[in-house]
Amino acid sequence: MAKILVYNNNTNRMETYFRGESQSMPYNSNRTLTVSEFRGSSNSGLLWTDRRAMEAWNSFRYIYGRPIFVGFAFKRPWEGGHSNLSQHYAGLAFDVGQNLNATERNQMRNLAINSGIWNYVEPASLTPNCQ
Repeated sequence: MAKILVYNNNTNRMETYFRGESQSMPYNSNRTLTVSEFRGSSNSGLLWTDRRAMEAWNSFRYIYGRPIFVGFAFKRPWEGGHSNLSQHYAGLAFDVGQNLNATERNQMRNLAINSGIWNYVEPASLTPNCQ
């Protein structure tokens, strides 16, 4: 069971949820992002994110129109793997599409950029093994 803190941007308050690994993340539609997927390789029993990130995920998943493999979203700073300012440490970034071929990844990246949903989409040149 994970404890999940969600900053609700609409109310300016933190919300607390308790969810099992196979349950949906708070504010997730149609069970397209489970706690396990969001957690990824993190060993933390406490996860955090914000409502806008979950709603952005819902919107992107809807326009993508099919399941999206999530390598992970959340990391604690000492778990490594990212730069010191990584949005993974805030629970606001999603590493996705590792199971896609290069053409499919580029299609997903272009859709993400053109959708206007995300503030930042990592360029292919910075994405390991995904060019």
